[in-house]
Amino acid sequence: MSVSAIVLAAGEGSRMRSNRPKPLHLICGRPMVLHVIHALEAVSPERTVVVVGHGAERVTKKVQEQAPDWAHVTFVEQTVQRGTGDAAMVGLSAFPGDDLDDTSTVVVLPGDTPLLQPDSIDALVAAHNANQFAATMISSILDDPTGYGRVIRQPAKDGNGRVLRIVEERDATPEERAVKEVNTSMYAFRRDLLGPALRHLSPDNSQGEYYLTDVIASLAAMGHRIGCVQVPIAETQGVNDRWQLALAERELRSRTNRRWLLNGVTMLDPRQTFVDVTVQLGRDVTLYPGTILQGDTVIGDGCEIGPDTRLVDCTVGDGANVEHTVGRESEVGADAKVGPYAFLPPGSSVHSGAETGAFYTAPAD
Repeated sequence: MSVSAIVLAAGEGSRMRSNRPKPLHLICGRPMVLHVIHALEAVSPERTVVVVGHGAERVTKKVQEQAPDWAHVTFVEQTVQRGTGDAAMVGLSAFPGDDLDDTSTVVVLPGDTPLLQPDSIDALVAAHNANQFAATMISSILDDPTGYGRVIRQPAKDGNGRVLRIVEERDATPEERAVKEVNTSMYAFRRDLLGPALRHLSPDNSQGEYYLTDVIASLAAMGHRIGCVQVPIAETQGVNDRWQLALAERELRSRTNRRWLLNGVTMLDPRQTFVDVTVQLGRDVTLYPGTILQGDTVIGDGCEIGPDTRLVDCTVGDGANVEHTVGRESEVGADAKVGPYAFLPPGSSVHSGAETGAFYTAPAD
């Protein structure tokens, strides 16, 4: 069954205290919203609709530049932010044709959850389609669920009764606030049921907004079955401020370093090694503490980089040694030795086999 996606990226993110639109804040060298789009890779969406709002032109431009071709990204603008339900309805406006006979799957994701992994989206869609649910949601279990919407289920002996609704914390009773299963705002819907349910939403709540979460209660009340896939909070937590941004960065860097360590790269101290998700490393590369590799940097086989070296959008040939160096948009040839204390300005190059010596500044082309 075909899958499409709606990514909600219209929010201002006032708690970030930044002039940069929230979806464009970088984590390991990639904007948050692009991490969410990349998480869709396993389900191969026919289209990915990004709902933009605050900073719409900047968000659209950046996503157009960096989104993978397989995502088939299009954009719609939510001119007035009236809640996640309204944003999802705006997103559906980009879908062709009527939705009444379309039972395809629509995945709806928030644009500020950069730690979500493709396997989890694959599991969501697989469970949704295999069980023919009207909607399937991703939830997480938290010891302290403060701030999250709670998943309210029909009472059952095993604690896994039928999902009835989601209640936001500000609207919850004390008993509901004691529930530890939380909503993550990640869903899969049958398209023919999502559109009508969204059109019946009401802003009758403490925020005066249209909640996408209310679709779950609406579908359940009509007798439709709601599925639920539990995913660790390490994947589902959102980013709302700079502290959460730093925590997400630490988690994603740990994942990135582990992946390279398992693929033939040596890091003397992974905690002091920083590699963007966009960087490419060859086999038998050694990274010393204080190494920072950013952007579209490519490191060839058998290189030694660092300590205390930062390379941004650089290419380093096989067998090169780059020590105590800062370089941008520059090239180091195979078997070259650069540094210590070298500077490679944009457009500069060090020829294959060359040795720069200490305190070297390369001439820019």
